[in-house]
Amino acid sequence: MNDGTSLQDLSGRIDAPDLNVNADDFLVLQNAGPLSDAAIPEAGYIPIPSKLAKAGVKDRVPISDARICGTAYGTIVLHVAPDAASGGPIGLIRNGDRITLSVKDHTIKLLVSDEELDARLKSRKVEKRNAPRGYDMLYWDHVLQADEGCDFDFLRGEPAE
Repeated sequence: MNDGTSLQDLSGRIDAPDLNVNADDFLVLQNAGPLSDAAIPEAGYIPIPSKLAKAGVKDRVPISDARICGTAYGTIVLHVAPDAASGGPIGLIRNGDRITLSVKDHTIKLLVSDEELDARLKSRKVEKRNAPRGYDMLYWDHVLQADEGCDFDFLRGEPAE
């Protein structure tokens, strides 16, 4: 289940009474990684939708290219890299998709046919930001993905010998 193609989409729909979500669904937030407009905010701790909270649901599994603070609990899949904004596979997830997750095997699988994934890849538009100079240029041209620390690539030290 995909509950957010952006932070705005998530906040506008998460508590809607007609939200198509069940207690065993994954909640997916896209476009909150380092190359998104939001630039990897602490937004990965997706709230429990009101309709599930009213039904007694106390936990769920969020999946996101965002980050969170250290006070979260439960199973959480964060820092998905590469992020959706730079063309990562999290951007291919759609509402209603089935996903399997194995913490033991460190795997997450989108259960969609190869043909459907190919069609999604072909129709996807990845925006390349063009900043001619300054901090924006440095950020958009050199920021690393979450799995590499979201730092600038030119600040990495030489590996120790």
